[in-house]
Amino acid sequence: MSLPEELGALVRDHLAARPGASWEELARDVGVAGLLVPEEHGGAGCGPAELAAVAEEMGRALSPHPFLQTAVMAVAAASACGAAGLLRTIAGGGVTATVVLPGDAELRLAGGRLSGVAPYAPAGELVLLYAGGQLVEAVPTRREAYLTMDESRPLQRLTFEDVPVRRLGDGTSAERVRDLGIAALAAEQVGGAQRCLDMAVAYARTRVQFGRPIGAFQAVKHKLADVLLLVESARSAARAAAGDAVAAAVAGSYCTEAYLVAAGENIQVHGGIGITWEHPAHRYLKRATSDAQLFGPPQAHRARLAPTVLGEP
Repeated sequence: MSLPEELGALVRDHLAARPGASWEELARDVGVAGLLVPEEHGGAGCGPAELAAVAEEMGRALSPHPFLQTAVMAVAAASACGAAGLLRTIAGGGVTATVVLPGDAELRLAGGRLSGVAPYAPAGELVLLYAGGQLVEAVPTRREAYLTMDESRPLQRLTFEDVPVRRLGDGTSAERVRDLGIAALAAEQVGGAQRCLDMAVAYARTRVQFGRPIGAFQAVKHKLADVLLLVESARSAARAAAGDAVAAAVAGSYCTEAYLVAAGENIQVHGGIGITWEHPAHRYLKRATSDAQLFGPPQAHRARLAPTVLGEP
């Protein structure tokens, strides 16, 4: 078993055994908070393969932990500007963080003070923002939590009213941070899609109609085979996504749609019970739907691909 596989299995077992564990406990016991943090700053110094393996397990379990915004995006932003102290703090798991990317907020930075609003930011205690061509840390004047469709991915509205900032570096890393976030989200989507397929297959083997398991019927077989193809193709796209902007855009488009299809087909295979609150199928559909907007819908990712694929300006 390779290191990514071993790490993924460790995370899966921990999430299954201790579903209520805090982020700090997960960081201490498994080391996910410092997964991408260099070893000299107290982290594991892992790379894209390990990132994909852990993110996939987070998505499979619908983990509410702030892995995406803290262990991936905040670490990437802090690493780009050499913020050693911040990296050590994040790696320890004692604090969560979030990153506000350019274009995701209306911000004004002047004279070392920040004003504006970030309307939809993943929840995190420390707030890093790209504003005025710089990466800064600032304390919001107000935080307003949303009642979201997917409560396992909390979002906040952050308001800044002439607050002082701590400058961390220039803003040149913003696109790299976004692409790494898309790559991590794509891997989470694969994990969720795989779980949907697993649930559907298990149900098709045990649910009997007309004296036979429903998995014996050709229509159900074809449905599950189509989802399997989507999941495996999405996994290939997600594992290549950390390479560059083009690969990230491919994964952002394909994995988003694959997860939506897998979550919907899981409900279809389950039939009546699949639309009840008691069954977890609806939770995966909610996560798939909210993920489809986090870094923009599939159409936005395809628009980024247009110059490469079609040669358009």
